[in-house]
Amino acid sequence: MSMQENLPPSQVAAARKKASGSSFYLAMRLMPKRERDAMFAIYGFCRKVDDIADDGLGTRPERHDKLEAWRADLESLYAGQTPARVAFLAAAVTQFGLRKDDFFTILDGMEMDVAEDIVAPDLPTLDLYCERVASAVGRLSIKVFGMDEGPGFELAHYLGRALQLTNILRDIDEDAGIGRLYLPREYLLEAGFKSLDPKMVVCDPRVEDVCRKVAAMARVHYDKAAAILAKKPKGRIATPRLMGAVYGEILKATEAAGFAPPRRRVSLSRGKLLSLLLRAGFG
Repeated sequence: MSMQENLPPSQVAAARKKASGSSFYLAMRLMPKRERDAMFAIYGFCRKVDDIADDGLGTRPERHDKLEAWRADLESLYAGQTPARVAFLAAAVTQFGLRKDDFFTILDGMEMDVAEDIVAPDLPTLDLYCERVASAVGRLSIKVFGMDEGPGFELAHYLGRALQLTNILRDIDEDAGIGRLYLPREYLLEAGFKSLDPKMVVCDPRVEDVCRKVAAMARVHYDKAAAILAKKPKGRIATPRLMGAVYGEILKATEAAGFAPPRRRVSLSRGKLLSLLLRAGFG
């Protein structure tokens, strides 16, 4: 049972359209059909709940209730029922043994954004956020990749954090526009910031040093993820290798462009993406 068999054509088209804007759409399309459908299902879930957290529609209690509805339907799914909202996940859950706790952890991450706008979290809170919204997704993904949980979950820990920190650095202006600032409080205070207002911080040249410290954190995680992949653990590791390569290049390009205002949001050329695709083992 594929994603197409579980979702109306309009929802399938919407999910694929959103995925097509990601750096990994081509890699996902090159995966075997069963794995590809499972990854699209995971991606579709993440997009659905992320939209609840980010679209700003409804009050915070209303958005909280929407997340709780997903939680309740997932509970039912794992109890042997198939609520319509989560039907598209049923095949992936059954075929790959996706863990309920990881879906719930992602919802916990979305709830962090719904409960209040995150502004300058301390380092432990930032790490918890990365764990919930990124590394938990990685734990679902490695099950689809056929990796053993030991090296797979370790890879998800480091690569998830690396990717999320890269996204934070690339999206600081967009986040500030909706009142959020994911840069760590400790680094901001060390740089001399008195006000932690997101729009003021991102317009201050001192944000350059803060962002470079976050970039250094991300590189440590990339290096640890690369060390795990270098051991060639069991499973389809070409996709996580591509994730690390693409986002590592995005981080490199973002650092080269600089973090002081005004900034430009970097993207990789199609030629660069194809080169990384071949190097990752999709040739």
